[in-house]
Amino acid sequence: MFFPQLAAFLLALMLLCYPLPVKAQAAKYPPHLSYSGAQLTARDFSGQNLQTAEFATANLVLTNFADADLRGAVFSSSNMTKANLHGADMSYGMADKVDFTGADLSEAVFVETIMLRSIFDETDITGADFSYAMLDGTQVKELCDQASGINPKTGVATRDSLGCR
Repeated sequence: MFFPQLAAFLLALMLLCYPLPVKAQAAKYPPHLSYSGAQLTARDFSGQNLQTAEFATANLVLTNFADADLRGAVFSSSNMTKANLHGADMSYGMADKVDFTGADLSEAVFVETIMLRSIFDETDITGADFSYAMLDGTQVKELCDQASGINPKTGVATRDSLGCR
């Protein structure tokens, strides 16, 4: 009776002292990309996986990010005038102090994205999802005046995601 318990104890002790080799998992995110401060006017990033990429203080005028995976990306203080983010997923990212004047944000996803002090003049937000995004009260009021549509990926109405009344 004592022998099986002793054998189990010794086996457990050996496993703790000599761990088995573990195979490394493939990276979930692409290599870290930094375009901070870059001049990227009219560049085409459409459909690309740019998760966690940095575009802080970048010039992104007329840049195409249509259908790009931008989850966790940082765009702080960038100029995105007339940029195309149609269908892009920018969830969990930072787009604070970004100029989106004349940009196409239609059907884009901004779930839990920090967008404080950004400019949305003449911006198309049809079908965009801003659920739990951090926006200033004046921004929300301005966006609610033009909010319409339902996001095809999340099924959330733009007005509902902004908390419009």
